[in-house]
Amino acid sequence: MNTPQNQPQLLTRDVPPRAAWALQEAGLSPLMAQLFAARGVRTADELDDGLARLLPPEGLLGISAAAQLLADSIEADARICIVADYDCDGATACTVALRGLRLLGARPEQLCYVVPDRAIHGYGLTPAIVELAMALQPQVLMTVDNGIASLAGVAHAKALGLQVLVTDHHLPALIGGVIELPAADALVNPSQPGCTFESKNLAGVGVAFYVLLALRSELRARGRFTAAAQPKLDGLLDLVALGTVADVVKLDANNRRLVAQGLKRMRAGRVQPGIAALFSAAGRDCARANAFDLGFALGPRINAAGRLSDMTLGIECLLTDDPTRALELAKQLDAINRERRVIEADMREQAELKLDELLQDPKLNGAPPAALSIFEPDFHEGVVGIIASRLKDRLHRPTFVFARGADGQLKGSGRSIAGFHLRDALDLVAKRHPEVLKKFGGHSMAAGCTLAEDGFACFDAALQQVANEWLDAATLTRTLRTDGPLAAEQFTAETVRALDAQVWGQAFEAPLFCDDVTIVSQRLVGERHMKLRVRQGGMLREAIWFGHSEPLPPSGRLAYRLSLDEYQGQQRVQMVVEAMV
Repeated sequence: MNTPQNQPQLLTRDVPPRAAWALQEAGLSPLMAQLFAARGVRTADELDDGLARLLPPEGLLGISAAAQLLADSIEADARICIVADYDCDGATACTVALRGLRLLGARPEQLCYVVPDRAIHGYGLTPAIVELAMALQPQVLMTVDNGIASLAGVAHAKALGLQVLVTDHHLPALIGGVIELPAADALVNPSQPGCTFESKNLAGVGVAFYVLLALRSELRARGRFTAAAQPKLDGLLDLVALGTVADVVKLDANNRRLVAQGLKRMRAGRVQPGIAALFSAAGRDCARANAFDLGFALGPRINAAGRLSDMTLGIECLLTDDPTRALELAKQLDAINRERRVIEADMREQAELKLDELLQDPKLNGAPPAALSIFEPDFHEGVVGIIASRLKDRLHRPTFVFARGADGQLKGSGRSIAGFHLRDALDLVAKRHPEVLKKFGGHSMAAGCTLAEDGFACFDAALQQVANEWLDAATLTRTLRTDGPLAAEQFTAETVRALDAQVWGQAFEAPLFCDDVTIVSQRLVGERHMKLRVRQGGMLREAIWFGHSEPLPPSGRLAYRLSLDEYQGQQRVQMVVEAMV
């Protein structure tokens, strides 16, 4: 919703005229040329999503050593254990690694995996997870979507005589301001120092896929198969697309190609049974798959397993080749996701009440603090990240939400705004207050940390201090970048289909238009959503504002996306409102 604290400023994207002209000359419609040019696309070649345009694996530091280690392991029939993460990126990366290694010659009996329980083990390759893996008698550990900061876990595995391959995309550990890397036998991560790979935005599943590409090249060089007869890995791209979108990494040109290829396979029905089952459980049509489906329908159902239950459910759903079993597991994931929604709604209500109390503090003079930290003893550890994201969106402030973990310590998940690097902020808090943070890690926009309960007040004050130092009024003003008004002749179902066929996402946002409108009618539907009829340039339009229940003024400037509303076999174009000013 729009509140006085987060009333947005609408900014229209710049459209470089030369780029827009070049894209039109290459055959794009004026609207698509405008949208792509405004997002930094300069030539039609950049929109080529063919596999041949993917960046070559050789650019990743350490990938040759990783390929050699895995090739040696396959040839020696060594037992390989994948150490996964408990989110959708980790689940898809684990599945890609296991399916890919099988395709490339590893015997299924020699492959296994472990995935941490969020509440018991915490994140990453900890010594406890190494011990859990040891029960499966591996000779090689391969991390996916974790491990770059697992110094103790890697050291423990090496001490037990295991070979360790770390594949990750997170930022490495900072200890005393110095980057420390684990002593693994091989390490592949575009975010590690010295890696010149052009795309720093690969998700964990993307890194795992690239390692498989390099492994295939290594095995081909060893004479295991010819280029003409080599195993095809493109059948894994539906999984790569799902994990990439669900992890909300930046969709640079390379990631867009990975996602586009995965979506094409989904629409053609060439998908893993688990992904087809997730589409069915979510009530979505796989033949019309788009990035929104992956990020808001499939991804949350996989993530729910890691938040409330056991991510093994999600991985097994993606691993099975039995459609019946896949659907059974997808229905379980759907049920867990419904439970997650109930827990989230309750937690969000509590957090909103706590926030309202905070905003009434006379010391704040009606303005929210530069950063927000909230803790409730009965919050669920698996859902705090979602609540942090909701509060961040409401206030446009860096936000941490904490729950009490099974070990009695506070487990926090944070979300940030542009211009505030959350992991670096935690590093500064740790330097200033070495006794407060037990551990921390993450990205610029999302991070996690652990602290003792009696350290919460100190953490809250310290984070606010960093935010006050780093953030200015411009950064603290919520802005929505729009693509300007939409011409009346473009307000069609064909336009919606053309937009839905593209890959949009983080740092390559879906089109958001804005127009001056008059509100003709407004009514509440489902208790939480506002159904509107508006007059735009003399035309009556249907609109809906999800999650907004407050009455709107008679006129204003509307920021909206386009969608097709289907009812009783009829399709109508409608505005999906994001803001009104």
